[in-house]
Amino acid sequence: MTKTLAVGVLAIQGAFIEHIALLRKAASVVELDNSLEWKFLEVRTPLELQACDALIIPGGESTTVSLVAARSGLLDPLREFVKYDIISIDLSPSSYRPLIVDSCRVKRKPTWGTCAGLILLAESANRTKKGGQELIGGLDVRVYRNYFGRQTESFQAPLDLPFLRTAACMKDDHGGQPFDGIFIRAPVVEEVFPVMQGEQKRESLLDGRVIAPSKNGGDHGTCGQASRPVEIMATLPGRSRILRKRIETLELDDIGDIVAVRQANVFGTSFHPELTEDPRIHIWWLTQVRDANPSLSLD
Repeated sequence: MTKTLAVGVLAIQGAFIEHIALLRKAASVVELDNSLEWKFLEVRTPLELQACDALIIPGGESTTVSLVAARSGLLDPLREFVKYDIISIDLSPSSYRPLIVDSCRVKRKPTWGTCAGLILLAESANRTKKGGQELIGGLDVRVYRNYFGRQTESFQAPLDLPFLRTAACMKDDHGGQPFDGIFIRAPVVEEVFPVMQGEQKRESLLDGRVIAPSKNGGDHGTCGQASRPVEIMATLPGRSRILRKRIETLELDDIGDIVAVRQANVFGTSFHPELTEDPRIHIWWLTQVRDANPSLSLD
């Protein structure tokens, strides 16, 4: 009997249909063992999320997605999916102290957020009213919402993405070309934090910022991948500083604006790959999903 590797797309708001279309296109390139096949599904309930091995959180309006997810009972399951390890504890009366029985049953699964999805996956968000936005967390970063301005200030820009220089991505017709980044009321990563297992409490003391609940709590423990630092995967040089009339900062900051990051199982982009016809990022990410289980890797 053929088993499935199930990839869900959160279908509360945003271009979830476009994501699924590009996933199907990418799946023709990313090979699986003969006993496995890809399955792509829309996710609106905790039960549908439970069936997934990986998840995409698409763009939209992050506050709306957060509110609908909370009302649907999805917010805590999403946090468990993204950033918690579940540890089995022996609490029998004969025990003088809790004993770990199963070491770690890791529940962190590959998760990718685009635009609003990146905001939701951040541990801290700027320009946010307290009480108006809840975060999932998973990435030790602070994001700056709507950094590039309003809808009318949306733009496209060619991006150099070295992580797309893989054999699988080069098979596509777009292979070797810059990626067409589409930025619509997009956030940027304003600060990368050191790895922290608890809440970003320093952030909670600052006005206009919200933080995600702790990565540690109750019966939630930590395993090795939780200690991995944030990797900067893509930057956008210069443009936003010009838009924001911050030319004077150029000599102090030459890295550009951070528009894609990865930390362990979590990946985030501030732009919208699903609104292009270029499947390379979806190809790369499906390869990460496949290789998250070493027994599935064919490379």
